[in-house]
Amino acid sequence: MADDSNKSLEKEALNISEDYSSVSVNLINIEKADATLIFLDAHEQEFAGVELSDEEHSVITNKVHWYLLPLLIAVNTLLFMDKATLSYAAILGIYESTNLTDSLYDDLNSIFYTGYTVGQLLNFVLQKYNLRIFLTIIVFLWSVVVFLHAAAFNFGGLVVLRLVLGILESIVVPALEVSLFQFYTPTQRATIQPVFWIGCVGFPVVIVGFMAYGVLYAKDTIPPWKIFMIINGGITLVMSVIIYIFYPSDPSQANFLTDKEKFFLIKRVQKESKASITQHNIKRHQIIECLRDPITWLFALFSFLIMLANNLNYQQNLLYVSLGVSNLGSTLVSVAGGGFASAFAVFGAILTHYFPNNSFWICVVGCLPSIAGGIAMVTISWSNKLALLAMLVLAANTYFLAYIVGFGWSSSSCSGNTKRYFRHFIFCVAYGIANIISPQLWKGNQTNRYYAAWSVQIVLAWFGTPLVAGVITLILKARNKERLAYIESHPEALFGTVVKIDPETGKEVTEKVDIGSLDLTDLENKTFIYPL
Repeated sequence: MADDSNKSLEKEALNISEDYSSVSVNLINIEKADATLIFLDAHEQEFAGVELSDEEHSVITNKVHWYLLPLLIAVNTLLFMDKATLSYAAILGIYESTNLTDSLYDDLNSIFYTGYTVGQLLNFVLQKYNLRIFLTIIVFLWSVVVFLHAAAFNFGGLVVLRLVLGILESIVVPALEVSLFQFYTPTQRATIQPVFWIGCVGFPVVIVGFMAYGVLYAKDTIPPWKIFMIINGGITLVMSVIIYIFYPSDPSQANFLTDKEKFFLIKRVQKESKASITQHNIKRHQIIECLRDPITWLFALFSFLIMLANNLNYQQNLLYVSLGVSNLGSTLVSVAGGGFASAFAVFGAILTHYFPNNSFWICVVGCLPSIAGGIAMVTISWSNKLALLAMLVLAANTYFLAYIVGFGWSSSSCSGNTKRYFRHFIFCVAYGIANIISPQLWKGNQTNRYYAAWSVQIVLAWFGTPLVAGVITLILKARNKERLAYIESHPEALFGTVVKIDPETGKEVTEKVDIGSLDLTDLENKTFIYPL
C-alpha cells in the first residue's frame, strides 16, 4: 500500500513539472535575466579562460564568511533581541506602568504578529529596490519605534507601537535571506543556515537576559522597562548606520571583494544553484506558478504548524515565575536556556553539514526533545518544580531547528526571483497567522498547567510539522528523479540564451549563458535539482 501511494505521489509530481515546462523559455531578453549578468558581461573578456583553483575559491568563501556572515548574524540577533524585549519588560514593570494584565499582554503579542502578517507585502518593495538602502530605512524606523515604547503609558499606545513594529520587523529576515541566496551556494547555505539562526535562538536571549539582570539593579526614578527599551533603541539606531555603510546589495556591489572575486562568486552561485541571484522585475507568471505549485502550500502549512508553539518563548519568563523563580532568577534561567539553544543550533549545523539533504530527519531531531518536554510539562507533578523547570527549558529551545530547516528549504526549493519572493511571502503570512493565534492558546482559566496550549503544541506543532516535511520530501524526490534523467539525456539544457543590444552596432545579438542566469522558475528550468 505504501509503495502504491508513493508511486501515485511521484506520478502527480511529475505531471505538475511537465505542465509548467511545456513551453521553451531558454531564450529571453537580458532585461528579464539575472541583474548581475550585466556585471558578468562587462568583465567576460577580462576573465575569459581563467580558472580558479580550490584555494582561490576558498579565499572568496572565507571573505564572505568573515565580512558578510557576522553582519547578517548581528542584524538577526538584534531583531530577536527586540522580539524578546516585551517578554522581559513583563518582569521589569511594564504591567504596572501601563495597567497591563496577562490577557492584554497576550493580545499585544497577537497585535505584533498582525502587523508582521500585513508587513509581508513589503516583500514586493524589497524585490524592486536597492537592498542596502531599503534595509537601512527599515532598521532606522524600527529604532524610532523602539524608542517610542518608553513614552507609552497605556495599552492603547502599546497597541499602535507593537502593530507598527511588527510591520517593520516583518521584512528584515527576508532581506537577510536574500543575501544568503546571493552569496552562498545551496550546499553552503545548508550548513550556514543554523549558524545564521543562532542569532535568533541563543545569543539574543543571553544578551537580553544579562541586560535585564543589570537593569533590575538600576536605582533610578525611570522604570526599569523604559531604560531597557531605550538601550535597545540605541543599539538598533547604531545598526542602521552600520548597514548603510557596509551592507552589500548584491555580489556585484560587494566592496570587500575584487572584481575578479565578484565575477567568480556570481558564476559559482549561479552554476551550483541553477538559479538567478537578483532580478528587480516582478513577473506575474511566476506568481501564478507559485500559487499553483502544491509545494508552496505544504511549506505554508509547515510554517503555520511549527509557529503555533512560538508564543512559548514569550510565556516562558512568566512560567518561570509561576514555578516559584524570582524575577531576577528568571532572567538567569533564560540565559541558561539561551545557552542551551545556541549549543543545539551548533549541533544542528553539524548535522546539516555531515548529513546533507536530510531535512526531514533534522526536523524530527528538532521536534522530538520538545515533544518529550511538552509531555513532561502536563504529566509531572506540579510539586516537582526543578524537573518542570528543566522540561520547560527543553521544550522551548529545540523545535526551532525544524523551523530553521523549513524556512531555508522553502526558498531554496524554488527558483525565479519573483516566485521565491512570493513563496516567502506566503510562508511568512502563515507564520504571522499562527503567531496571532498562538498567544490566545494561553488565555482563559487554564491554571498554571495550560493543558490546552501544551496539547496544541505537542500534537500540531511538534508532531504535525515533521509529517508535513515528510510529504514534501516524497514529492521533491519524485521531481528530482525525473530531472536527473532529463539532464543526462539533454546536457544542452544546462545553458540558455539571452538577447541584448550590441553597444557598438546597436543591433540585437544573442549570447549563450548558464541556465541559472535566465531567472527561470524551478518548474521552467528542468535542470533545477531540489534540495532535500
